[in-house]
Amino acid sequence: MNALTGALLTMAILGLIFSLFLVLAYKKLKVEEDPRIHKVVEILPGANCGGCGYPGCSAYAEAVVKGEAPPNLCAPGGQEVAEAISKLLGLEITAMEKKVAKLMCRGSIENAVRRAEYKGIESCRVADATLKGDKACVYGCLGFGDCVRSCPFDAMYMGEEGLPHIIEEKCTGCGICVETCP
Repeated sequence: MNALTGALLTMAILGLIFSLFLVLAYKKLKVEEDPRIHKVVEILPGANCGGCGYPGCSAYAEAVVKGEAPPNLCAPGGQEVAEAISKLLGLEITAMEKKVAKLMCRGSIENAVRRAEYKGIESCRVADATLKGDKACVYGCLGFGDCVRSCPFDAMYMGEEGLPHIIEEKCTGCGICVETCP
C-alpha cells in the first residue's frame, strides 16, 4: 500500500467516525419544537418589524403558541392575521385597534426657531446627540428623515417643509419610525 492510499483510507475512516459522532450528537441534543409555531409563522406577514415587541415573527409566533403573548399584536397583519392565529390555536378572537403613526410637531423650516446652524451628518440621531439638534424646541422634529428611511412599508415621505408625512393607507402601526426618532 502506498502513502496516497494510506492517507485516503485514514481520511475516510476519520470522516466516518466524525459523521457517526455528529449523528449521535444530533439525536442526543435534538430539541423538539411545537409544530404549531411553524404554522403561526406561515400566517404572519413576515415583516420582522418588531412592532409586536418581539425580535421577529418567529419569536412572536413562539410566544403566542406558549401563551406568553396575545394573538393580536401583529400590526402589519391586522385583524385578519389575529383571527387566523386565534382560529389555529383555539383562542378567543379579540379585536385589534388600528394604529397609525402621527406627527404632532409643526416645527417646519418656516415655523421653527433655530438656535444654531447645524452642519454635520444628516441624521436625526446624530443631530440629537449634538446638543439636541439645531432647533430651539428640543422635542420637535429635526427633519433629517431617519423615520422615513426606517419605514419598511414606504408609508412616509419627507415634505418640502422639512417634516415627514405619513401615508395612512400604507402605515401598519409597527412603531419602527417611533423607535428610530430620537
